[in-house]
Amino acid sequence: MSDIQGTDGRTMRTEYPFVLPRGYVDAQGRVHREGLMRLATARDEIAPQTDPKVQQNPAYLTVQLLARTVTRIGEVPQVTADTIENLFASDLAFLQDLYRRINQEGRTEAQISCPSCAHEFLVDVAGESPGES
Repeated sequence: MSDIQGTDGRTMRTEYPFVLPRGYVDAQGRVHREGLMRLATARDEIAPQTDPKVQQNPAYLTVQLLARTVTRIGEVPQVTADTIENLFASDLAFLQDLYRRINQEGRTEAQISCPSCAHEFLVDVAGESPGES
């Protein structure tokens, strides 16, 4: 995880750990679930607009944005657009939601209520990597 110290003494979180619901399956059949996503920059959101795949299919922007901001998935040496394209749909949806939460809302928590007792509480949807708190 990475934090930046501001001139006002406050820290800003810039990377968020996550655990994919299903996991990325590499060419050797290994499943990778734990990863890191960093905050997006303006360049991350602007640069993919000129990509021919994005111009041909605007939905491909999601793939490009995630390929630029997901810095690690398990032991995968480099996260690329191909990596993101080969995620299960549930994992892609999870990363899209995480991207939105950290870049638009500035948080990873979601308010949920228990279906049995209706008690409401916050859950960190990104999850924590083992060994972190």
